Amino acid sequence: MAKVIVIGGGPAGMMAAITAAKKHDVILIEKNEKLGKKLFITGKGRCNITNAKDISDFFDYIPSNPYFLYSSLYSFTNEDTIEFFNKLGVKLKIERGDRVFPESNKSSDIINAFNNAINKNNVKVLLNTKIKEIIEENKVIKAVKLQDNSILKGDYFIICTGGLSYPKTGSTGDGLIFAKKLGHNIILPRPSLVPIVIEEEWIKELQGLSLKNIEFNVKNEKNITVFNDFGEMIFTHFGISGPLALSASRMICENGKFKVIINLKPALNSEELDKRVQNDFSKYINKSFKNSLNDLLPQKLIPIIVKLSNINPDKKINLITKSERKALVNLLQNFTLTVKGLRPIEEAIITCGGIDTKEINSSNMKSKIIKNLSFAGEIIDVDAYTGGFNIQIALSTGYLAGKKVDEI
Repeated sequence: MAKVIVIGGGPAGMMAAITAAKKHDVILIEKNEKLGKKLFITGKGRCNITNAKDISDFFDYIPSNPYFLYSSLYSFTNEDTIEFFNKLGVKLKIERGDRVFPESNKSSDIINAFNNAINKNNVKVLLNTKIKEIIEENKVIKAVKLQDNSILKGDYFIICTGGLSYPKTGSTGDGLIFAKKLGHNIILPRPSLVPIVIEEEWIKELQGLSLKNIEFNVKNEKNITVFNDFGEMIFTHFGISGPLALSASRMICENGKFKVIINLKPALNSEELDKRVQNDFSKYINKSFKNSLNDLLPQKLIPIIVKLSNINPDKKINLITKSERKALVNLLQNFTLTVKGLRPIEEAIITCGGIDTKEINSSNMKSKIIKNLSFAGEIIDVDAYTGGFNIQIALSTGYLAGKKVDEI
């Protein structure tokens, strides 16, 4: 049997090792003290392992090179993921947005299942093991040199070391450095699925406030909408976070100036919202403007809306003009924030960028430059929005890389 060396013990690496071990001797090298360290913290420790949408819908949630993933996603689908963990004794459940989690809400159950599969398939695991160098001759990898200068020879190699996000979990870009030295082009790594920094100073006053059932738009400097979705977000001391902000950050990771425009009442059109405001004004007819919005908005947001409306806070409701009221309605439907930038890549859930997909054969994940090298997971220039899509990409590419590792 051939010897396969898999570098990186995240979901892509573990799946690649398990799959390759059906036909080959496999060694899985991980520099951390345990496997799946980043997987352990995903989904706030609950591990959003995949998404239950039809696999054909996945491509709508992958902004980077979606069709490069066609073979891998159809070779190992989300249904295959669910079956894989069910067979290992992990019961899964589907939540809002078709997100799939373990019933126990414990990511440790997923990692334990992986470890069981690794043991069952006789994969040799080397923990606390760093690679110093990849030894290559004439476009063929001969061996890897470990930190103790020992040499580990192999026939095939799969690099699954992730990107640059959450470096404390081991994602420090080692594999990208190896790939570059081996002749691969690296698309500049940038933060994705990361909180957004906002320019407006008053944003700090909203820290901790969650907004649900809102419409969230991002427009570029040409006023073109680059992101639009409905859902929830949260304000922080520096800007915004939560599912909508994280997904939108993927479109902001490109250069340019952006604005976030929030419709606080997307269920109502302008006319309906105007009637709603009129009803509230009638109810609070004897009060001042600043005390008239309690039924319409969260308490924390009211002072900011009052300030931005340019209506005198102490103005009596019966003195507010029609044009002032219409301007308020417009503000509620176009609550605008100026994007200053993104939080650093160390805080990103995933990395946007990585190994150029043009240099990888999408049908087997093999390098087009090095004959016996394959890649899987976040190290490749593919990424998706939140919702379990990124872990599924890691599992699917890992599976395909492991299954086709010896393909010429």
